Amino acid sequence: MRMRPVVLDLDGSVDTLPQAVVVPLAHWNAPLRFACSRRQLRGFAQRLGELLPREGGTFFTGSGDFHHLSLPLIERAALQHGPLEVVVFDNHPDNMRFAFGVHCGSWVRDVTQLPNVLHVHVVGITSSDIGPVHAWENHLGPLRRGRLTYWSIGARTGWARAVGLGAAFRNFADVPSLLQTFRTEMARSETPVYLSIDKDVLSPEDARTNWDQGCLREHDLHAAIRALDGRLVGSDVTGEVSMARYAQWWKRVLSALDRQPPVSDADLAAWQAQQHAVNRRLLTVIDAARRAG
Repeated sequence: MRMRPVVLDLDGSVDTLPQAVVVPLAHWNAPLRFACSRRQLRGFAQRLGELLPREGGTFFTGSGDFHHLSLPLIERAALQHGPLEVVVFDNHPDNMRFAFGVHCGSWVRDVTQLPNVLHVHVVGITSSDIGPVHAWENHLGPLRRGRLTYWSIGARTGWARAVGLGAAFRNFADVPSLLQTFRTEMARSETPVYLSIDKDVLSPEDARTNWDQGCLREHDLHAAIRALDGRLVGSDVTGEVSMARYAQWWKRVLSALDRQPPVSDADLAAWQAQQHAVNRRLLTVIDAARRAG
């Protein structure tokens, strides 16, 4: 079912989409980008509630630095549609510890605590964030309580079995094996689904980002979305490329630790053009999988 996409225009990185509703939010860029306090995120959510129509299509939020904005969008969908599952396609777990509010790599834990969210699946992880070196940085509570599952490819997850978390870690040797199991599992349920996509889950051959990237090809992502056919009640897409100029020193430090590379003007234009084409195709596939009524 086709609905008008909504561009939350924080950084000017999302190109024109057919019949899109564009919400100008550039003044929220600096406060929210990369990380923010919970108070700031609540203020943003309240403002969105005033600006957005009740029913909207897929949200496009710009740079992956804003992936934590999925949190209020999912909360909104869960209130509108009742209990749901959340499927996140991302090269990272986004369930990491962050002591100073909500971070683009920490927000999934908050989603698992929402009362109307039954389960969260993070699919397509190849990042070392779930390996033994970074194990202590992951919030283990949602994994232990059965509220969160990691679906990874080629990750080092033996440590999880050793501490009794093996059921929450679905690790596969290759993409086809993951997709086959994912489709089978998704077919067992009719629970409504909210879909969140960070395009860093894709191979750089299909969509370049300024984060370390996964190995799914675009056709793999399309196939996984089709496995949710008739269950989708909400969705967002992030992972565009835009240049950040952090006013806060601590954001500059954290960004440097994550080794986000600088991007030349020429590369930026080429990468954004590639991303825009991917967005249009994603929108078509997502709309086709949307729940009727």
